[in-house]
Amino acid sequence: MAKKEKKEPDKPSTAWQGTYGDMITLMLCFFVMLYDPSEVDTAALAQIQESLQITTESIEAPVTSGGQSLAQGKLADLGNNISALPSAEQGKSLSVAKKKAVSLFAPEVKSAKITLSSDERGLVISLASDVFFEEGSANLEIEGTRDILLKLSKFFQDSELKNRRFRIEGHTDSTAVTSHVDENGNTVGFPSNWELSAARAANVLHYLSDFGVDEKKFSIAGYADTRPMFSNETKEGQAYNRRVDIIILDDGHF
Repeated sequence: MAKKEKKEPDKPSTAWQGTYGDMITLMLCFFVMLYDPSEVDTAALAQIQESLQITTESIEAPVTSGGQSLAQGKLADLGNNISALPSAEQGKSLSVAKKKAVSLFAPEVKSAKITLSSDERGLVISLASDVFFEEGSANLEIEGTRDILLKLSKFFQDSELKNRRFRIEGHTDSTAVTSHVDENGNTVGFPSNWELSAARAANVLHYLSDFGVDEKKFSIAGYADTRPMFSNETKEGQAYNRRVDIIILDDGHF
């Protein structure tokens, strides 16, 4: 009597994978719809990105450099000479102010009158110089920027920032400025971009002080064209380089 051949078991069905994939896709779409960029903790996100950054050597060899430490500590302990973000604790402190700034200045950011960023100094609010000043002038266009300056002054008086200090930095492009003596013997214009950048920073502080901020919490600086954001070889780059930065200082940069 011939033996019956054993029937191989049927392979498991993979039909469920299609349903599972559809479910994952729908969940992804759902969470994307819930995502609100204005609520992102950008300071914390920047710290994570910086900590995961790999060097050129690590690209050539599959070993990461370990990134930068997020441990507690002040950059002042390192001489403030390294290009790194504040410690996690300090970044968390500034992240609340960052969230408020993103929400408060959303219209100005959208219209490119203000930009927001974070670096090792703290939270940086950059004012587009072409909006606030005429080219080569340190006189604020107050009629067109009064509302923005009022909003800035209220922001700097927020209770979250009561223990913070601020610095206003003036910057220019590389275009040389000129000055001349008018018929009354008064000097018109500025001898160089150094005086122009410092005068713009000082005038922003004067108006913020008129609107209620405590000027004793502020310092000013003029950097002329020594700290460009982009190349001065293009008109667009020059426009970005002409700016006034108001910085909510990290503890290590008081």
